[in-house]
Amino acid sequence: MPSAAIRLLIVERDTKYREWLRLHLAILYPQAAIGVLDPDDASAMAGLKTGRACEGLFLSADFGSEAEPGESEGVKLVHALRSSDTAPVIVALAARGDELSAVQALRAGASDYLPKRLVTPSRLKSAFDRAFAQLQTEAAAARAPPPRPGTPALPAGQPAITGYEIVRTLSESDKAVVYVADSSALGARVALKVSKVLCEDRTQQALAREYQAILAVQDPAVVRIFDHGIEDGYEYLAMEYFPRGDLKARMQVGVTESEALRFLEKIGAALGVVHRAGLLHRDLKPPNVMLRENDNVVLIDFGLARLLDISHRSTYTGVLRGSPYYMSPEQALGEKLDPRSDLYSLGVIFHEMLTGRKPFVGSSAMEVLQQHVNAAPPRLPPPLSGYAPLLARLLAKQREDRFASAEELISACVALRHGTQSRTQSAA
Repeated sequence: MPSAAIRLLIVERDTKYREWLRLHLAILYPQAAIGVLDPDDASAMAGLKTGRACEGLFLSADFGSEAEPGESEGVKLVHALRSSDTAPVIVALAARGDELSAVQALRAGASDYLPKRLVTPSRLKSAFDRAFAQLQTEAAAARAPPPRPGTPALPAGQPAITGYEIVRTLSESDKAVVYVADSSALGARVALKVSKVLCEDRTQQALAREYQAILAVQDPAVVRIFDHGIEDGYEYLAMEYFPRGDLKARMQVGVTESEALRFLEKIGAALGVVHRAGLLHRDLKPPNVMLRENDNVVLIDFGLARLLDISHRSTYTGVLRGSPYYMSPEQALGEKLDPRSDLYSLGVIFHEMLTGRKPFVGSSAMEVLQQHVNAAPPRLPPPLSGYAPLLARLLAKQREDRFASAEELISACVALRHGTQSRTQSAA
């Protein structure tokens, strides 16, 4: 937050909630000029859409739900406010909404999306600090030279990256496409991840963070990276390719109890490697656990990884990029994360391996996240009850009740496995 005064504006119908927001923002940003606006004031809203009345806008509105056709009031407002060249950065505060409305609001131009029931002063500050950083980025982009002509978005066909022959598409997201490709330099097959976003300068390198995170960990439990670069304005990463696929595909075939415990121990060991390197993964889920030929596991997709020694907080935007099914309670609440957050995600995977079902499901991402925060995990079937104490520590709501480290988890796995073997031998 700059030392100079900045203008913040709250758009909210409820006078009490509006005052609550104003008081907390005044405490968080004592130098800011904070205004309030009722969205039913048509003339004031019209003026807001035509000129920059503020740098930061907290927009409280109804963002609807997936079951309701058409754009919600909130999404329409975001579209209208962001249509101007002088538009402020918008933090959406949703009175109602779900995963789809969150995505729609972000795509319409909101910098962040916070459900009102989850709003806290710390989340407000985190949201606006990111919003202000975005404002500075937009201002710098406006001062920069215009982009080179003839640089469209990543074409629908396969890209041409020097030294790589595309074989087929492996997976695709909103941000990037992963191809199976043959590398002429390596004489081997690789996974080639290509960003869909045109990169004009170093500040726009979407894959650079993942590249740096992977380079920080030199271990067989973490995917090897071979190459990183930019060609024709598009960033790419060349990494190990795993013909056996990922843990999700393996789980669909079926995993026995002993295999589930063995995978739990191996993934725990891989997380230990990552944590000792000073990183959090933050997006642990079955598709991000690859399998080698000997059934050893390899962690991939470090696009959300963060340094342990910096106070990083989860954002709702970050949650949307990951999967709500595997998020820890603290990540759902936007709190500071630590290695126990990754271990919670591993607990969700372990439950799914044992039972074939995720512990928490719902009709929307919001509902799933609320269950992570408040709901007790479902009981294991009686034949699996021996794993209940281990699973309870992994899925504890409070971090203090979980395993303190990956090493502590592995010790518990070894003890449980030996105990299971002893009982089996005695029964025989």
